[in-house]
Amino acid sequence: MAAKKTTSAKKPTDILYIGIDLGTSRSAVASSSGKRKWVQSYVGWPKDFIARKLLKQDVLFGEDAISNRLSVDLVRPLEFGVIRDGTHRDEEAVRELIHHLIELVQPAAGQKIYAAVGVPAEALKVNKLAIREAVREYADTLMVVSEPFAVAYSLGALNNALIIDIGAGTVDFCVMHGTMPGEEDQRSLRTAGDYVDRQLYDLLTEKYPQARFSETLVREFKEEYGFVGKTNGRVKVSVPVGGKFTQHDITNEVKQACESMVPAIAETVIDLVARYEPDFQERVRKNIYLAGGGSQTKGMAEALAGALSEYGTFKIVPVDDPLYAGAEGALALAQDMPEEYWEDM
Repeated sequence: MAAKKTTSAKKPTDILYIGIDLGTSRSAVASSSGKRKWVQSYVGWPKDFIARKLLKQDVLFGEDAISNRLSVDLVRPLEFGVIRDGTHRDEEAVRELIHHLIELVQPAAGQKIYAAVGVPAEALKVNKLAIREAVREYADTLMVVSEPFAVAYSLGALNNALIIDIGAGTVDFCVMHGTMPGEEDQRSLRTAGDYVDRQLYDLLTEKYPQARFSETLVREFKEEYGFVGKTNGRVKVSVPVGGKFTQHDITNEVKQACESMVPAIAETVIDLVARYEPDFQERVRKNIYLAGGGSQTKGMAEALAGALSEYGTFKIVPVDDPLYAGAEGALALAQDMPEEYWEDM
């Protein structure tokens, strides 16, 4: 029996495959052990010894960091889909965030970690080296891919398909034509979730100058009530005015801000489809998927189809699991990808 053990092949449990979706607003991780977790992409360091004594942590992540933002130096390291400013603190935040995500899926002692990291298309171009450095300490091998490609892989939409990933920093597009996508198959726009937040903040502060709005509060309004097109009722929220919470109707402002994304997305879809092989363009029109947090905006798929209607009929379907679609796709890539696509750390 002992001889058989020493000569047997490695068991699959010797390697933990991990898929990470490193997003501007939210990041998710899925592992071959079946564990999956997500966290808001914020990192916070206590400002001083009082904050450290109060928080009893050296680094805070996600909602924990946001809720204690008065006591920490709060960093949201990805902006417009790339590492913000490229400063040491932002790169350190990315490294801490990736480490935290890996720790969340609880790798066993001695397990090798094969990590596939999905990032916005712009980060793949600009920050691949920095992301590689951030993963170096925590993984044995690494593969960096674009988020929309990871989503396509999770869906099995590998041919004659278009993925539109509406994130916070960027809207990423990827056309799949039965091979690994190249740069010419992908696009990025900045008219994404953060852009909508800024539009909504400006509209609300202009309409209600006496009310107190914060970026965090406005983002919560968008995520809870965001819609395009028709709505079944009014959107009313309570915000402080002179220290007293007062109800405000923000229906028209939410609608206007959310709809500000639609024209640029529709224009990019037309450009990508027009460049596709003519004989197969009709198949792509009927095979478009919406991913990312923005895909959950009520009426978005219908609004895009309507904006594109003068060019023909488009079938646009939101993915079932936008929070984990990218991480699950990255995990599937990690498990399927041949050795030559991996970088040895």
